[in-house]
Amino acid sequence: MFLVALLQGDASVTTVGRVTAVARPAEAALATGLAEVADRPITWPGLGERDLGPLRLIIAADSQDFAGLTRGRLPGWGAGAAFPGGRTIVLRADAGDVTGTLRHELAHLALHEAVRGRVPLWFDEGYATVAAGQWDLFDRLGVNLAVARGAIPGLRDLDGELRASRVSADAAYALAASAVLELARRNPTGTLTPLFERLEAGVDFGDAVLATTGFTLDRFDEAWRRSVRTRFGLVAWTLGAGIWFGMAMLLVVAYESRRRRDRPRRLALNEGWIVAPDLPEPEGETGPGSGDGTATRVPPEEVGPLDHRGPVG
Repeated sequence: MFLVALLQGDASVTTVGRVTAVARPAEAALATGLAEVADRPITWPGLGERDLGPLRLIIAADSQDFAGLTRGRLPGWGAGAAFPGGRTIVLRADAGDVTGTLRHELAHLALHEAVRGRVPLWFDEGYATVAAGQWDLFDRLGVNLAVARGAIPGLRDLDGELRASRVSADAAYALAASAVLELARRNPTGTLTPLFERLEAGVDFGDAVLATTGFTLDRFDEAWRRSVRTRFGLVAWTLGAGIWFGMAMLLVVAYESRRRRDRPRRLALNEGWIVAPDLPEPEGETGPGSGDGTATRVPPEEVGPLDHRGPVG
């Protein structure tokens, strides 16, 4: 195993309270700081304060280390993984907000420690996203864009999207979080506490949803998608209209800027041009001839030299 190789190599092992942190020397300080966070009791939505007890925290230096530690069972873009059965969390040191990812993975452990039965992947990931405080402006934007594209998968399909490409997964995590928030909104308390009380008592997930929201899972799926379209559709439409309005304004600004920039050149082109008034034709003549079919001869001495210069301007 990669972990065995890591432990047999130059790994640093640090114990903070009941958390054992394992990392390469370059990530040892990061591992110690994260272990201190993981060792503190945390208050979770719907679950209250939980002390997760002993656990192991492993820091992977990069995606290659992460793939080795997780045996390639997770997408390559993953930033963290939780293994509730082994009470182990694996985090990538090079993947953005590592502390936020740690809280996300701790939420998975808290959920699985509290709930006896199985829960759908969308609920598992959606709850961890909400509990970790990762439901923010960017998640709302992800839902807005999903609505704008008309891409709102059902909850069963959402499980597959969560393990798909990075682009699909970003929107899927946001949608999963919105579904978990919808479960809370559909309960008179506006919280997840009644749902978790039933799940902790061993009630099946579908039955717990029915008891706390009044919807079967299929009906909740439909209600949630309607809610997403209603709540985020107007925002998505406004966002789209705002983009088109912004593009139109940019074109107007660019046009006016070009006009101001070209004005001196247009004025310069107009300088030096004098248009003489039309002269009356001599009586009895209708054109260059005399009117009797013969051309009027102009003496050579009256013809001036040609001006080969270009126009002034």
